[in-house]
Amino acid sequence: MPSNCPSGYAEPDGPRVRRLGLADYRETWLAMRAFTERREAHDADEIWLLQHPPVYTMGFNAKHGAPIDEHGIGVVQTDRGGDITYHGPGQLVAYVLVDLRRRGLGPKGLVRTLEQAVIDLLHRYGITGCRREGAPGVYVGRRKIAQLGLRIRRGASYHGLSFNVDMDVGPFRRIDPCGYPGLEVTQLADFVPKPDFSEVEAALLDTLYGNLGYNEKQYSTVELP
Repeated sequence: MPSNCPSGYAEPDGPRVRRLGLADYRETWLAMRAFTERREAHDADEIWLLQHPPVYTMGFNAKHGAPIDEHGIGVVQTDRGGDITYHGPGQLVAYVLVDLRRRGLGPKGLVRTLEQAVIDLLHRYGITGCRREGAPGVYVGRRKIAQLGLRIRRGASYHGLSFNVDMDVGPFRRIDPCGYPGLEVTQLADFVPKPDFSEVEAALLDTLYGNLGYNEKQYSTVELP
């Protein structure tokens, strides 16, 4: 686990939620991969909520060349699905470490479930989000507001989604986001003045719980290592 895991929540039949703050991408990726390799059938699912320092990441489906340390931003080749994307402060990342068999989901079902959680979150702010066939993620009009990338291993998922809240979107313009030339991105701050990040985080957690079928009414606070 990353060392900066201050606290979290757990419920008897639901996930443990870890709030990691601003966490290094590579360190977090290796930690969730290790968790997935060692987890047992009785282990609780986990949802990790965090932000990353500026970084470009390349999925194993990447078709386009990545910028190399473009404007001082490093590149990490990772094992999630999808193409190239950008992470940075002001973007809410939710990694979902979920036993798919227990939730009765396949990979496509999990993608739609995560997309629906973001669509439901946007609805709370009076914003209409939508899907695009063959291009996972959530869009507002023609602009992308949430990115998805997953890895399924031993019947369980890791990686997850990133939701643009209030960030510098300039680094997206230096790449073909998710492998689509000219794809524009947007963020919640384009529609809601000065969104409260903690409020958005709590709302996303709520819509994730609802769409994944967890009972958010029965969690208890626990101390984590």
